Amino acid sequence: MDEDGLMIHLEDICFGYPGRPSVLDKLNLSFYGGERMGLMGSNGSGKTTLFHIIMGLLKPSFGRIEIMGRPVKEEKDFREVRKRIGLLFQDADDQLFSPTVLEDVAFGPLNLGKSQDEAKEIAVRALESLGLAGFEDRITHKLSGGEKRLVSLATVLAMEPDVLLLDEPTTGLDEATEERLVDILKGLDVSYILVSHDLDFLKEVTFGITCMSNGTIVRDDERIPHTHIHVHEHGRYAHEHGRKWPHDKG
Repeated sequence: MDEDGLMIHLEDICFGYPGRPSVLDKLNLSFYGGERMGLMGSNGSGKTTLFHIIMGLLKPSFGRIEIMGRPVKEEKDFREVRKRIGLLFQDADDQLFSPTVLEDVAFGPLNLGKSQDEAKEIAVRALESLGLAGFEDRITHKLSGGEKRLVSLATVLAMEPDVLLLDEPTTGLDEATEERLVDILKGLDVSYILVSHDLDFLKEVTFGITCMSNGTIVRDDERIPHTHIHVHEHGRYAHEHGRKWPHDKG
């Protein structure tokens, strides 16, 4: 596929969990090769659900999905999608299930048909790229939260995907590890959509920030919450700013 081609296209996607209000309401998304999109939204706005819809882990009640120019509907279609798109789950414990780090990271390449030696080589290379050389024989469940997060990312990178979906990748990371993650993401030659509540982090590692509100995507940079420094002549007195983010109350 051409680098600038349409990689993910969602049209009028609707989804709701049983007994609860709709999470996605006629959501539309077009994501192109070469993009690095930041995605923000309040808790419950549907960001994780959106990722799971793209990966075929949830099925929309209405709408159309195209991945890499092809419509996808059935599980067999999404099996191909999962070879091209890598999902970093919000919770690292949902991603890691093997006894050792090497086994976890090599699982994806093995599943893609690589030999044992090829999968091991790919896994070692993925770990080294994240500064995790020597972690191969570590026991997965004994890792720290930040280490689990990076190993989870290694499992995704080892699949050599065309697109990454990164759901809150800084969860559990200390400041130094987060800075390392920034450098890692900047150095990747892959398109990605990244969910985070950290605006400064998103500004560092994405080309633009999009907001989810009321089950759909709002492309309005001015309505994204931001930090700024300013001086008010009467700053000691209570005052309000005129613009609010869609999720603000009051």
